[in-house]
Amino acid sequence: MVLAGDFRNGLTFEMDGQVMQIIEFQHVKPGKGAAFVRTKMRNVISGAVIETTFNPTAKFATATVERKDMQYSYNDGGLYYFMDMESFEMVPVEEEKLPDAFKFVKEEMMCKLVSYKGNIFNVEPPMFVELLVTKSEPGVKGNTATNATKPAIVETGAELKVPMFINEGDVIRIDTRTGEYLERVK
Repeated sequence: MVLAGDFRNGLTFEMDGQVMQIIEFQHVKPGKGAAFVRTKMRNVISGAVIETTFNPTAKFATATVERKDMQYSYNDGGLYYFMDMESFEMVPVEEEKLPDAFKFVKEEMMCKLVSYKGNIFNVEPPMFVELLVTKSEPGVKGNTATNATKPAIVETGAELKVPMFINEGDVIRIDTRTGEYLERVK
């Protein structure tokens, strides 16, 4: 059990049958009246963010969210299969549970499967990936002086903006959290 007065950023707990994670908290002690805890929290399964206040003595059951490294193997229709590297068991995940950043993941990449009580609700791709540019218009000479960008398609089929000097066949590093180009890999 955890008291609302002991809330910290990142703490997960159960509230009304939902798993919540503290994003921000603030202990408030007004001049008049009782103290309270103002919180901003996220429902870890649905992703909804809510703000509410609690009495500091309110008790909640702690929730343990498990993160396990697994290797992305393949997809079959609406199911994406991940392999547990210890037991070699294949775990299917529905397409709806995959984040937008999953478009940068290719087969055999390691991802974190996030679950609560054995129910997988999210897949965390690696923060940075290196992918081959498969389609990109050639840069025009003299067009590199500004921060001009052009669209490029990488080997997973995802499209992103890259600088003009990037060509087909280049390997680039991408930040999956923002979907932005970071650098060309030598």
